[in-house]
Formats: sequence, C-alpha cells, structure tokens
Amino acid sequence: MTPQPIRSLLQSQALLVLGRILLTFMFWSSGLAKLIDFQEGVGEMAHFGLEPAWIFNLATIIVQLGGSLLVIVNRQAWLGAGALAVFTVLTIPLAHPFWAMPQPQATMEMYVVMEHITVVGGLVLAAILGVRSNPSA
Repeated sequence: MTPQPIRSLLQSQALLVLGRILLTFMFWSSGLAKLIDFQEGVGEMAHFGLEPAWIFNLATIIVQLGGSLLVIVNRQAWLGAGALAVFTVLTIPLAHPFWAMPQPQATMEMYVVMEHITVVGGLVLAAILGVRSNPSA
C-alpha cells in the first residue's frame, strides 16, 4: 500500500512535468550547447567523422531540442521519445564503440553504453505515459 502523501506526489502534474524535464535534460542541454556554440558542435560532428559536419550538427540540434520539447509538453511525446531513442542508439556505434577500444577505456565506454540503453528504457516509458495520459495525441 502506497502511503497517501507519496501517492499524491506521484499523481501530481508538477512531478510528471519535472520528470519529463529531467529525463530529457541530457538532450536539451546538449542541443542548446550546440546551438549556442554552433562551431563547437560542428567540430564535435567532424571529430566523429560525420560530414558535412554542419548539417549533422543542425540535425542533432533539431532532434535533441524538438524531441525534448515534444516529451516535456506531452504533445506527440511518442514521436519525441522515439526520435531521442533512435538518436541515442545511433550514438553507440558512432561515439562509444567500446568493442574496438583498448582497456580501460573500453570498460568506461561500455558503462556509457549501458546508461544509454537505460535512457532508451526511460524514453519508452515516457512514450507509454504520454499516450496513456493523452489518448488523442
């Protein structure tokens, strides 16, 4: 049995919005950083061999900010969460190929990949909750 104060907190709209903001923090903060210092973002894309780097930076900004916004405001959250999940999975072979790295870097990158997979799970839950709380969306 869930205590009433905890039940009330978990059913509050404010906590739901805060949870969406926190879940997407790594995306919208990265998107804002790439937008604010566009050339740094271009350099990051070039570092990972993504050319033309400016297009990949622009696409990343759109996915990170747009996807986050859709999740946070719970409008087509399934689309935003899906875009962010696909983006996250794609970063694994591009930025975290632990299987091709020497130790101890391989272990550190494997942990990052495990965190990415966990974030994808959170995004799946956000999509489910978005549809359940807003069936017409």
